[in-house]
Amino acid sequence: MTTNIPILLVFELIYYFQSEQKAIADSETAKRKVLLFQHETLKAQINPHFLFNSLNVLSSLIYINPDNANKFTKALSKTYRYVLSLNRQPVVSVEEELNALDHYMFLMRMRFEDSFTFTVNNISEGERNEIIPLTLQLLIENAFKHNVATEESRLNIKIDIATDYITVQNNIQPSNDADKGGIGLKYITMQYKLYAKDLLVEDSGRMFIVKIPYIKS
Repeated sequence: MTTNIPILLVFELIYYFQSEQKAIADSETAKRKVLLFQHETLKAQINPHFLFNSLNVLSSLIYINPDNANKFTKALSKTYRYVLSLNRQPVVSVEEELNALDHYMFLMRMRFEDSFTFTVNNISEGERNEIIPLTLQLLIENAFKHNVATEESRLNIKIDIATDYITVQNNIQPSNDADKGGIGLKYITMQYKLYAKDLLVEDSGRMFIVKIPYIKS
């Protein structure tokens, strides 16, 4: 029995190093997926369609309301700055996400004016929790992309920040010419799965609801 101890130790060491190497490989794979998500997110934010709409709004504001044109330019700059700052941030606090979302929503208000409503029901404790960056912005972008938003048929977007999760919901008013591009819900879902978290999606035909779990709380 004693003579087998060195052999057993060798096998234990081999198993340990193999497990260690697998853990490192899995970690690197997860990091690559996060970086890919951030890269695709950045491309989605600066795609020609997004820039075209933003520049059209800016062009109109320059002549109609120079003060708002200046505010629009600053909000657009801050939106891109937030995206670019995420290279080394796999998760962000809800507070950071909401602060960045303010700039994005300003752009949407300038573009869609009175064609939508947007409300956030927030609990202060929830702001300390962490989520995947741009989760809220991308879900809201999808709402605008896939639904009609007019003064006659307003798009109503609501965010509830609760103790256990965040709920993003909007009424469904399908747009026939919706752009099917962009990174969409499936990419957000993939990112949460990296942390063994699942998004809950509900489509009642009237309301589209996404429940987002916290990565850290």
